[in-house]
Amino acid sequence: MRSFTAALLPILASTLGLGALCGASPAAAQRLAYETLDLDDTSLSGPGARRSRLMVSGGAVLDVSLPELTGREVAYGPFRVLDGARAALVDATGPRSPAQFSAMLRDYPGITVLEMVECPGTRDDLANLELGRLIRSHGIATHVPSGGSVRSGGVELFLAGSRRLADAGAEFAVHSWIDEDGLQPGDFALSAPVNRRYVDYYRQMGMSPLEAEAFYAMTNSVPFTQARWFGAGVMSLWVPFDGAVALSDLNARS
Repeated sequence: MRSFTAALLPILASTLGLGALCGASPAAAQRLAYETLDLDDTSLSGPGARRSRLMVSGGAVLDVSLPELTGREVAYGPFRVLDGARAALVDATGPRSPAQFSAMLRDYPGITVLEMVECPGTRDDLANLELGRLIRSHGIATHVPSGGSVRSGGVELFLAGSRRLADAGAEFAVHSWIDEDGLQPGDFALSAPVNRRYVDYYRQMGMSPLEAEAFYAMTNSVPFTQARWFGAGVMSLWVPFDGAVALSDLNARS
């Protein structure tokens, strides 16, 4: 099975033969370190599982800065309305998530921030990318508080924020998607539509062509049954943040 194995930009440049790539990304100035963990079987079945990215928690210690959920919040699928300006994402997205998100904004048009509290990924990658475009088109900011966990397909939603904020102590994790036939990104050419849709999405979210391909290769550097964990500091080297990230977090859970 062919796979994208580049976790660092210098390795990626060698793998893809793109000598200029290292100079095109902030990772060239900062060595990125990741932690790779094996996961339990997270294979999915049923509606919306044609291309899935979903993973269990990495065990982040919840911090008091996480939004306090009472269980009485108005729910729209995986979304919870916190107040007139904020909503929280607290579960995996699925095929109905774009419609649920749109309904929430229709009923609460003042929402401007999506708090990403517990985001294990998605059961439907195509719907997830549609949701990301909705987040961007509505000018919604994405914020991962300390103790918040954004994993797998949830990372695409974080990237969608018109403003991106992540506190020290936030965690991110990526891995490859898998389809209903058990195929993963490396089973297709990079130019295949199934791969290009992600690269195109990252470009729509503000990455350059080289940055988009590099980021996609990093997300696919581990198979679906594993995960690559890193903190807010490492994520800030891939995409610009609109909130301060503690320098110490560059080495925390990286």
